[in-house]
Amino acid sequence: MWSRRHSRLKTPACGMEELRCRRREREAALRKARREQQLVSKRLLREDAPEEAGGQSAAVLLGEAEVQQFLRLAQRGTDEKEREKALVSLRRGLQHPETQQTFIRLEGSMRTLVGLLTSNRALLQLEAARCLHELSHSEQPAVAEACLPATSYLLTYLSAHSSDFIELCLYTLGNLIVESEAVRKQLLAQGVVPALAACIQSPHVAVLEALGYALSQLLQAKEAPEKIIPSLLDSSLPQHMLRLMQPGPKLNLGVAVEFAWCLHYIICSQVNNAMLLTLGALPTLAMLLLDLAGAVQRMDDEGLELLACPVLRCLSNLLTEVPVEATGEQMEFRDERVVAALFILLQFFLQKQPTLLPEGLWLLNNLTANSPTFCTSLLSLDLIEPLLQLLPLSNVISVLVLTVLCNVVEKGPAYCQRLWPGPLLSCLLKTLVLSDTEVLGQSLELLQLLFLYQPEAAQAFLQQSGLQALERHQEEAQLQDRILALQQTAIHG
Repeated sequence: MWSRRHSRLKTPACGMEELRCRRREREAALRKARREQQLVSKRLLREDAPEEAGGQSAAVLLGEAEVQQFLRLAQRGTDEKEREKALVSLRRGLQHPETQQTFIRLEGSMRTLVGLLTSNRALLQLEAARCLHELSHSEQPAVAEACLPATSYLLTYLSAHSSDFIELCLYTLGNLIVESEAVRKQLLAQGVVPALAACIQSPHVAVLEALGYALSQLLQAKEAPEKIIPSLLDSSLPQHMLRLMQPGPKLNLGVAVEFAWCLHYIICSQVNNAMLLTLGALPTLAMLLLDLAGAVQRMDDEGLELLACPVLRCLSNLLTEVPVEATGEQMEFRDERVVAALFILLQFFLQKQPTLLPEGLWLLNNLTANSPTFCTSLLSLDLIEPLLQLLPLSNVISVLVLTVLCNVVEKGPAYCQRLWPGPLLSCLLKTLVLSDTEVLGQSLELLQLLFLYQPEAAQAFLQQSGLQALERHQEEAQLQDRILALQQTAIHG
């Protein structure tokens, strides 16, 4: 969903329109790939005793007879303590994949477990729910589908009094949602969206975080754009999600991370992003970006990258929905604060989370794509040199940096004059010795734009043996037309 840079050049140059078409196709492919990147996962809540904290090491393989025995004791034990102990033993066994398979093969096993889940004994209910939670963590779709009879009760218990019980039900539902379309279909028929919407006003942080997880799992389903997101947008969830992402002393990092990913999947669906803009999603995200930069400056950055990634993606994607003339108004920050905050984060990523540099640069690309205001901020804050320093890091980053610079240069002669003279040309000459076709292609385009508006740069390019640097790439079919166009622009102006 990354923004497409529209051409603004009045004067045609040889091969320029073809270059732009290629770039638009390339960026469209990148946007599609970014939309399809998902974070489907499963989470496991375990509150075993310290000696069992090893997770899988505490799992016990149970045979069919043992599973039947524990179910029988849980159902008809002499007292509640014995029944609870039997369920605890069964739960530990269900941590083992083979025991899970044994359990779902046994006739009546799920019916018995659901009966215990719906009993009037709170401790038995809780242990039965924990057994279901272990089953929900299975990687086998058949196990998830075996849990279908329990889903309506799990939804009902989202209105229970115990926040711990609600949290457990939410994580169990979130796990089940991943594995099976049949489970999702039944949950939708049972009213999963209204049930989740009712949870979002909970005062308990753990419940809100679990809700965000379950919702993010649901939003990643292949049928989400048609069958899930429209009903979600009709609920109260979007405005409450944005409320929980508002910067301030009440902001909880875990909750904000979960709902930022939810917002990302909603935006990527492109079902009704205009509604999100109306609700103020863009200024909320921009304020959150400033808050993240402030946290970096205060050295209060633990876990910051977890929130930064979805926030950057949400901002980048939403910017493609805003008309060019309304970008500044939507962002509510026409000054330089957004660009300055983004560069603070880029410096942080460079030092601690380099994998997030492309996310920050994509946002910078979309900020500068159609907005002269943000291009001006880039220049007035003297951020071109820090941007150029990122060029050698990787081919992916080089392409993004060069794309941002193209955004600036194509705004016209006044912007080129701010870049020339300067380090830009010497940096571009260095990229011409690289072998990556994407980097070279973007460098050639930037040079051609620069020469068109700043003829002196073309003369300097010739004097610094720029054409000779291109000769080594003459045989590369993908670059031949671009090299020829650049040579003509440099020599003939």
